[in-house]
Amino acid sequence: MNTNIKNRDEIEEQYKWNLKSMYQSVAEVKQDLSKIKTHLEQFMGYQGKLNNKENVLEALLLQDQLEQIIEKAYSYSHMKLDEDNTNTEALALFDQVRSLYVVYSESTSFFVPELMKLDFQELSSFAEDERFADYRHFIKEIGRNKEHILSDAEEKVLSSFGEIAGAPKSIFQTLNNADLKFGKVNNENNESVELTHGRYLSLIQSNNRDVRKAAYNELYRVYKSFKNTIAQTFINSVKKDCLYARLRKYNSALEASTFADNVDVSVYNNLISSILKNIPLLQQYIEFRKEFMQLPELHMYDLYVPLVTELNKKYSYPEAVEMVLKGMNKLGDQYVRDLKQGLETGWVDVYENKGKTSGAYSTGAYGYHPYILLNYSGTINDVFTLAHEAGHAMHTFYSHKNQPYRNASYTIFVAEVASTLNENLLMKHLLDETKDNKEKLFLLNYNLEQVRTTVFRQTMFAEFEKITHEKVEQGESLTPESLCQIYYDLNKFYYPGVQMDDEIAMEWARIPHFYNAFYVYKYATGFSAAVALANGILQGGQDELQKYLGFLASGGKDYPIELLKKAGVDMATPEPVEACLQSFAQNIKLASELI
Repeated sequence: MNTNIKNRDEIEEQYKWNLKSMYQSVAEVKQDLSKIKTHLEQFMGYQGKLNNKENVLEALLLQDQLEQIIEKAYSYSHMKLDEDNTNTEALALFDQVRSLYVVYSESTSFFVPELMKLDFQELSSFAEDERFADYRHFIKEIGRNKEHILSDAEEKVLSSFGEIAGAPKSIFQTLNNADLKFGKVNNENNESVELTHGRYLSLIQSNNRDVRKAAYNELYRVYKSFKNTIAQTFINSVKKDCLYARLRKYNSALEASTFADNVDVSVYNNLISSILKNIPLLQQYIEFRKEFMQLPELHMYDLYVPLVTELNKKYSYPEAVEMVLKGMNKLGDQYVRDLKQGLETGWVDVYENKGKTSGAYSTGAYGYHPYILLNYSGTINDVFTLAHEAGHAMHTFYSHKNQPYRNASYTIFVAEVASTLNENLLMKHLLDETKDNKEKLFLLNYNLEQVRTTVFRQTMFAEFEKITHEKVEQGESLTPESLCQIYYDLNKFYYPGVQMDDEIAMEWARIPHFYNAFYVYKYATGFSAAVALANGILQGGQDELQKYLGFLASGGKDYPIELLKKAGVDMATPEPVEACLQSFAQNIKLASELI
């Protein structure tokens, strides 16, 4: 392990994403910001005039043009900042774009409420005109959302609070990525290294128990020292969610979130119920792990260690690309060609550098290729992360290629399907390639860990969100102590057989997704859907593949549950989750037989 994190300018260009395909300079971004202001004035001229079909169509076309420009500027500026959160010029640009985004939202807030004043039958009749073909789903959504849209004045006021409403998330990101400084710990070679987010992910998988324990304790020591600040940030984020839901006349913040996807709250609750009934399966896996590791007791820092450490080898980034491309072979030659070209032409920002945003994600703006942020360190986890983010990127690539702007963006509910399916295909490929029982055990354990962390753990996160939001909605106070207690109790229930250290009570404080309320359950549902679709592709023929590729090209032209039904899986039923857990049980059995 390198003991020094490189500066941004020390990273080779071939391992950086190419943002110049969007903008050549900051000056060009600012030109677009001026263009937005001009077009925005033109758009505001339609206020009070949306009383005929022609004006509505013109306004829709202009709004699409406006949003594509501001989406491009926003994507570029946030990626520029994510390269190095200490870059003050990038921070200033992002703040400028974000502020304009709030002005845009406020200035256009009249649009949907004014359309809602039209007789809905009349508005629906517009959709019969072929010029409105791209807006039919949008018009359908107006009817569905009508009771939750406020008056013109109320919508304008609500939009004006957009920047302030985003403050908890922004404050947490800055604190987490730029200001939090961890101490030093000794690595496997007894070298003193600075702990970072990226290094923690490697150290917690160390075969040396002292190393992973030291990293674990140091990480949570620092978070605990900021407990009160982070708690207030999170509590205000929860209050914001509940306030916005109440103002928009939803029964709860949870309902407000699931309504956006046209998903019934029962899907969320049923996921939690299904997982709670199957906690004994997780206990079975914990017991298997404890027996294999020959430890008298397991702690939370013992859960991430690959069981077959001889295969805990490093993979160069080019090797990872080759492995992923071979793993995606079942998705057809065209998919592999498109992905290969993307990975070789500036889609990916590969390595960690000082100030870089932690973790991994895929993003993009309509009309431009997608981008992938990684913090690649060469582990098998990183190879699977590349496959995961490539799934997101290809979903975006095909959706943007096949859908008009208005229908190109898929919802978060389906976002995790393509990414997780790629991981499943890579896993199957690697298992088929090896004849070595130790390697099979290594891969099976990786898969078991995926289910533990993506299905069980994300559902636990979802339950934490549900509990904290319900407490605020019921008028109860949240405190740093109560947040820690809720989180500690959940871990104690979800992980029977694991010795609970006090440190785990602080884990909630480092989860960025909690600032996107009720997001994480979609990892669990998406994983379950992906298992079903991957099995269909692996066991089936061209029909299953074509249905899936059609799903990738569908963007957001229909509701997520319907898109998944067309792809071949019904998430309104408990079957996909139950099937995923059955697969988990089978893999525990297979792994046990290889010992």
